[in-house]
Amino acid sequence: MNNVSGTVRVGLYGIGLDTYWPQFKGLRERLEGYQSKIAARLEQCGADDLTRSPRPHASHISPSSHSPRVQVINAGLVDNVEAARESALLFKRENVEVIFLYVSTYALSSTVLPVVQQVKVPVVVLNLQPVPAIDYDAFNSLGDRGVMTGEWLANCQACSAPEIACVFNRAGIDYHLVSGYLEDEEAWREIEAWVEAARVAAVMRNNRVGVLGHYYCGMLDVYSDMTQQARYLGCHFELLEMCQLKECRDAVTDATLRAKIDQIETEFDVSPECEASEVERAARTACALDALVEHFKLGALAYYYESTAGNPYQDIVTSVITGNSLLTAHNVPVAGECEIKNVQAMKIMDAFGVGGSFSEFYLMDFVEDVVLLGHDGPGHMAIAEGKVKLVPLGVYHGKPGKGLSIEMMVKNGPVTLLSLVQDGAGKLKLLVAEGESVPGPIMRIGNTNSRYSFSIGAKNFVNAWSKAGPAHHCAIGVGHIAQKLEKLAAILGMECVRVS
Repeated sequence: MNNVSGTVRVGLYGIGLDTYWPQFKGLRERLEGYQSKIAARLEQCGADDLTRSPRPHASHISPSSHSPRVQVINAGLVDNVEAARESALLFKRENVEVIFLYVSTYALSSTVLPVVQQVKVPVVVLNLQPVPAIDYDAFNSLGDRGVMTGEWLANCQACSAPEIACVFNRAGIDYHLVSGYLEDEEAWREIEAWVEAARVAAVMRNNRVGVLGHYYCGMLDVYSDMTQQARYLGCHFELLEMCQLKECRDAVTDATLRAKIDQIETEFDVSPECEASEVERAARTACALDALVEHFKLGALAYYYESTAGNPYQDIVTSVITGNSLLTAHNVPVAGECEIKNVQAMKIMDAFGVGGSFSEFYLMDFVEDVVLLGHDGPGHMAIAEGKVKLVPLGVYHGKPGKGLSIEMMVKNGPVTLLSLVQDGAGKLKLLVAEGESVPGPIMRIGNTNSRYSFSIGAKNFVNAWSKAGPAHHCAIGVGHIAQKLEKLAAILGMECVRVS
């Protein structure tokens, strides 16, 4: 199966002024030491987040390659224009996703502009002092003003920040500034978020999105431009045929089927109401979906199909929810109703390790001031509150046939909603909101639905979210990651709208 870890290359280079080195003995070596500390810390970015990624409840499932894979391309300390141009060639050759520009001391902006102009990736300026504050008594006791000046230069990172910003502004270059000191955990949380966003951008660029069937007829909001998505996200689309899925289903062996039934019984709380024949039908289709994903190396799948009564394809499409939920829980998100935009949002959330459950607005509870969201599947089992129930449905609302469905609630606690929006001009943007999954009664209708509260209240939230222009679906993940999503949008060159 696809995993969400990916590998990301980030560029790091420090800037200094070659005039200083003969004047202040040991200054360059000291600054290079600081840069080495930054490089080592960058390589560890994201480790904690990835190991805390949500997992399905089944105990036999081992984590899927959620190890930090950050490769730092360190160009060293650049102190003249020639070295800057060499650094640019290095970063281009290594195909870095983002550049971290460490201001080690005062440096000329002429050592900065050539790099970002040539590499053309987002740049994050690290204005990081060695310490929170100079020990002024110890500093002034040094006596020798030359020595004191060298000590000051090792701490004057802020001197270049406005110069760099001025040049970037005049050159029309997007940039981001992080100020703090080397052991400043607040600053490092922001830096780590940039690394994580860059890693997710790499996951999305290498993603293969399967599209099976066709849109749900009449859902004009769901229709989308795959070319535009490929432009921003860099992904590949694989257009699939139902006959390919049927071939995979016809080829399922008894051993494979038995293993899938065992997986279903382990990972789901299978209701006694589920007939054995229905579980077997869902398991056979789940095996076929696994084979389709494996054959085309898919990282995500959007689907919808109806067929006609008695057609084998209808038998397949009415038994996909179980398998699609298993895929979604194992890092291959699946969106129904051929909601391609939303499966991208689900993949983004999954790549950040926070889930990404397929959802739509169900209703509003004005008494409790909450909004209920859910869907008839698939859900992201890894972020469920308790074990997900597998239940029979005598009828699928708005869809043909009947079969098995799932009941689940998203874990109580902080959540983030994400939608990939195509606006009236055809541009893509991210729409983000943070809220809380809260306890309380839900509708037990064989769907995924949960109660959510928002700081601006249910009415204001629904109004603001809707006016931003998303389709009626969204992806829900656990935790508050709006800041990471804003950074991902910056890396992808997209606008990010935050409802709060």
